[in-house]
Amino acid sequence: MHTGLTVGAFSRVTHLSIKTLRHYHDVGLLAPADIDPGTGYRYYSLDQVPTAQVIVRLRNLDMPIANVKAVLAAPDVSTRNELISAHLARLEDRLAQAQSAVESLRELLSRPAHGSTIEYRTVREQSAIGIREVVERQDVVSWWQGALGELHGFTTARGLHRTGPMGGLFASELLQDERGEALVFVPVDGDVRPVGRIDAVVVPGAELAVAVHRGPLQTIDLTYGDLGTHAARHEIGVDGPLREFYLRSPLDVASERDWVTEVGWPIFRSNG
Repeated sequence: MHTGLTVGAFSRVTHLSIKTLRHYHDVGLLAPADIDPGTGYRYYSLDQVPTAQVIVRLRNLDMPIANVKAVLAAPDVSTRNELISAHLARLEDRLAQAQSAVESLRELLSRPAHGSTIEYRTVREQSAIGIREVVERQDVVSWWQGALGELHGFTTARGLHRTGPMGGLFASELLQDERGEALVFVPVDGDVRPVGRIDAVVVPGAELAVAVHRGPLQTIDLTYGDLGTHAARHEIGVDGPLREFYLRSPLDVASERDWVTEVGWPIFRSNG
């Protein structure tokens, strides 16, 4: 005679459906305490109720079954808490990304119809120090932040005189093929000996259509869209790297909302 709970009774006690309990048994997450060899009926013990309640809460947090197994099998409280904390951190990251996407969409929907104000500018060749690398598009933001910080630290430590704002050049392939060359630079006076990733570079001159982007990089595509549309409509766009000037960057202000970036789109402009 079986003294445990039938699968139906255990379902009512734990609020886990019979279908879900069968699935958890099949994947080895919550096996019955006993199975009648003659009938195949499954029975659960009362001691399994707290375990089922933990599983419900972890699954409600979208924790994968493999991770739930690891939590239940944790040898001590510290290990269990570390596993749960790591999952909560991933959820917080996803929430932050969702909030950023919502804010970006709201900004797009509330933008004025005329878009960005665009001006033309001739940029002269500049001597600078820079970090140049072929990067994956998915890594470009973290790479950019690291390069900015490294160049800023080097410039400060060497007491170099900056002759203009920090900037970046980004090959078209970075957007088109999701992998391409990127250069972050600081215009400076004088000769500089290469150290590590930092090298002396010459930033080429260009004719640019320029617009100012205010706020985080998540919405900078809107400014690029305005510039690209303008260049296409006026048939003045040319091949060449896209250019940015960081008037207010993470080095200057903590809040992304206060960043100010000038975006330059290469164009053809006659002298006439």
